[in-house]
Amino acid sequence: MLPMRPEALKGHLDALLLSVLEDEPRHGYAIIEAVRSGSGGTFDLPTGTIYPALHRLERAGYIDSRWHVISGRRRREYELTTAGRQALGNERALWTQFSTAVSALLQEKPWPAVTP
Repeated sequence: MLPMRPEALKGHLDALLLSVLEDEPRHGYAIIEAVRSGSGGTFDLPTGTIYPALHRLERAGYIDSRWHVISGRRRREYELTTAGRQALGNERALWTQFSTAVSALLQEKPWPAVTP
C-alpha cells in the first residue's frame, strides 16, 4: 500500500467523520478507530486532527455531543443531527461527482502508436 499524503484528505475529513457517525453515536476514540478500520488502515488520524473537526461540526449543528460515564471514565459521545444527515447526503453527492471526474482523468488509457 502506498503511503497516503495528509493533504489528500483535506476537504474530505468532515464527510468521513459524518459517515462514521451515521449508524450510531460514538466517542472520540471509537470515531478514530472507525475511520482507521473503515479505510483499511489508510487513514490513521491523530486526536489533534479529529477533535478540532468534531468541535467544528458541532458548532455547525451537524453533530450533538453528550457526556457519559463508561467503565468509570467520562467520555463525550457524538451523534449526527438531522442537519448532519442532510450534510452527509450532500457530501456523498459531491464526492460521487468529484471521484467520477478524477477517475475519468486518471484512468490509464492506451496511447496511439507513434509512426515514424
